[in-house]
Amino acid sequence: MRTVALSPSARTEALAAMESEVLDVLVIGGGVVGGGAALDAATRGLSVGLVEARDFASGTSSRSSKLMHGGLRYLEMLDFRLVAEALKERGLNLQKLAPHLVKEVSFLYPLQHRVWERFYAGSGVALYDAMSKASGYGAGVPLHRHLTRRGARKIAPSLRKDALVGALKYYDAQVDDARHTMFLSRTAAAYGAHVASRARVTELLKEGDRVVGAKVADLESDRVYEVRARQVVNATGVWTDDTQDLAGSRGQFHVRASKGIHLVVPRDRIRSSSGLILRTEKSVLFVIPWGSHWIIGTTDTDWSLSKDHPAASESDIDYLLDHVNGVLETPLTRADVQGVYAGLRPLLEGESEATSKLSREHAVSHPAPGLVVVAGGKYTTYRIMAKDAIDEAVHGLESQLDRRVPKSVTEDIPLLGAEGYEALWNQRHLLARRSGLSEARIEHLLNRYGSLVDEVLALVAKDPTLGEALTGAGDYLRAEVVYAVESEGARHIDDVLARRTRISMEEFDRGTGVTEEVAQLMGASLEWDDEQRLREIDHYLKRVEAERESQQMPDDETADAARMGAPDVVPVTTG
Repeated sequence: MRTVALSPSARTEALAAMESEVLDVLVIGGGVVGGGAALDAATRGLSVGLVEARDFASGTSSRSSKLMHGGLRYLEMLDFRLVAEALKERGLNLQKLAPHLVKEVSFLYPLQHRVWERFYAGSGVALYDAMSKASGYGAGVPLHRHLTRRGARKIAPSLRKDALVGALKYYDAQVDDARHTMFLSRTAAAYGAHVASRARVTELLKEGDRVVGAKVADLESDRVYEVRARQVVNATGVWTDDTQDLAGSRGQFHVRASKGIHLVVPRDRIRSSSGLILRTEKSVLFVIPWGSHWIIGTTDTDWSLSKDHPAASESDIDYLLDHVNGVLETPLTRADVQGVYAGLRPLLEGESEATSKLSREHAVSHPAPGLVVVAGGKYTTYRIMAKDAIDEAVHGLESQLDRRVPKSVTEDIPLLGAEGYEALWNQRHLLARRSGLSEARIEHLLNRYGSLVDEVLALVAKDPTLGEALTGAGDYLRAEVVYAVESEGARHIDDVLARRTRISMEEFDRGTGVTEEVAQLMGASLEWDDEQRLREIDHYLKRVEAERESQQMPDDETADAARMGAPDVVPVTTG
């Protein structure tokens, strides 16, 4: 399959193309569901536009627990259908759709009660494994096993002896959510979709009560485009109600935001070769391997403040530290916390006051002719959500097109970088020899770019200085910054530091020490003058300062006020 670069010029051309034709489908929202919907529609032979107000995955889709899992806790809620659906999607991504981005990961579940808990939890995990195998895509995932306390502490020496009487070890999968979401949009572009970030819908165009398109403001140039479409898909997650309001019609469901925060700590602070899953009084808490770090999360609290930049408060951080320290021999302190990030789950509005009891199911509606709304769900089931949304759009399309639209084929469409990944992995020692990079560096690149690694290595071959590591963020090459701009749609420093890489959460300085170098590399591709380059650096430093301040605030209200002290680098105005 041909690759398409999400370059600055491609973005300009995409916006112009959207205005010049009547699209079959316009998708609003560049998160995982929006990107999935654009790919689904494009691979059915429809003409497609995808617009995102900020950066791809800049909302919920870059702030998850980085897990692509069945949701073991939903078995306890007897939501077997959701778990079975998610386990199939987990296997599909591991084996076929995105093996370069989705990886197997193991977890220990410490048991605190003898006999009955081993039977109860063991039965649940056994059912989980059985459902995975029954999906047809569980062959590569190992089965769970039971461990004694001694066996568990050999795997996780950091566990306190009195914190468990034994354990279960089971397997799931993890994903770099921001890169996976970006790859969805880029793969959609490879199949012909017109894709543009930093393009905000300010108004839905209507003829009578029918939605016929949208006004799209290019936030990089202040130009406004009129994009006509036979069907508009609202896939804006926690912003669903806001986008729905632009149609002037009442939605059939509402979305409630639940905040989840995560801590990032260095790998050496917890001695374990496996992740951990712990029960809390409200839900579960994960300790997830993440390269040379651990991700600890998550919380689950109602959030009604700014959806643009949800803030983690001091009480959120203390909650996670208190719970994980309950099982660790050497407690973690605030000084061990290398990074913090907060995200919002889009939950369908329910009767329960507790957000942890709201539905993780998704819903699709057609509230007005020409407008489809999709919301809810969980990251793992994005493909099903996207398929259902486009199925609904097709109902309104076929009478207009006077032809049958094919069914979804995304179950068989690998993302860019997936095809040939295994072969290149087997050849990684040869790639290292040819490129002059270490084999460990090649492995890191393969697990970020898959078979597109050749495009990154081509930049290094052309300019050997790009094969050097970033000063102050040694896990990443200078070439990756250039590639992020020229091929992955990055427009601003935080696009690179927070989403194309994870420097903003993986370094103790949150990436402030690398901003000058990154700005120089980006500026060369984006033709920034000195004023723009300094503006970009200043914005990123203020963002980090505001985030740090918010994390010292006692509650949501004061944390939100502190975080909002740093404005967006490109003002995003409401319509």
